[in-house]
Amino acid sequence: MIMSRQNYGRIKYLIIDVDGTMTDAGVYYDEHGNEIKKFCTKDAAGFFAARQAGIKTVVLTGRECAATIRRMAEMKVDFLVQNVNNKTAYLAGFLDQENLSYDEIGYLGDDLNDFIGMKNAGFAGCPSDACEEIKNISDYISMVEGGHGAVRDIITYLLKQRGEWEQAIAELYGVGV
Repeated sequence: MIMSRQNYGRIKYLIIDVDGTMTDAGVYYDEHGNEIKKFCTKDAAGFFAARQAGIKTVVLTGRECAATIRRMAEMKVDFLVQNVNNKTAYLAGFLDQENLSYDEIGYLGDDLNDFIGMKNAGFAGCPSDACEEIKNISDYISMVEGGHGAVRDIITYLLKQRGEWEQAIAELYGVGV
């Protein structure tokens, strides 16, 4: 489902939630009490294509997990911010620090703690299983559930709207589409 707010060419940063957006929203623990997460490998192409197109990535999550640190290092995210209880307050400070306005960020999320940031962002995208309130304010609702490649799908959509998807993947993977 697609709605449109503005010219997506202004987007310089993507704010990306973890639980429910990059994962299936489940919380798993091993026998030692360590939190385990399942990330979809398909999302990597979206992260790398965004980077290739000059968009910085900010992974913003309310939880803290070693698995998230490891995966985001593999994805070469620009900023990983964990254990954030108030994403709205954090985002306001981050925008000030980076000298950005809301219309220069895209926000990918799935639940109520992402609502204000997504509502104010220049682009908002969510997985198909996001809560109704998030779907109502999203510019693009992926047909893919969180944790199953929704982030890649949303980034693909955004970059296609900007006319940058084909060039980014051609440069990254040597393929033309």
